[in-house]
Amino acid sequence: MATITFQFEDKNIEPRTFTIEKGESVLDIAMDEDVNLHHNCGGVCGCSTCHIYVQEGMDNFQEISDREEDFIDRAINPKINSRLACQCVLEADTDVIVTVPDQTALNGH
Repeated sequence: MATITFQFEDKNIEPRTFTIEKGESVLDIAMDEDVNLHHNCGGVCGCSTCHIYVQEGMDNFQEISDREEDFIDRAINPKINSRLACQCVLEADTDVIVTVPDQTALNGH
């Protein structure tokens, strides 16, 4: 079992750490633990609202698909470490750190 730490661009929100198991996605954990992370399409790689930045542990997730890359290009302020939380499924029992972009500019769940 590994841990996932959610950091936030909104400096008013403290980082939060939870356990994550192989086969779980970052979005699964965010939803289970009431982390404010939009997911308009319901987590099926059909939008860009669950966009996150992977700070540590990128190699622990499934490889990025062409479809995910297309949606990341539509996200607000994409970077080299951008991923969609719904597509970040843990493949290794290694800790990861992600940053949640400011959610106030998004409409959604």
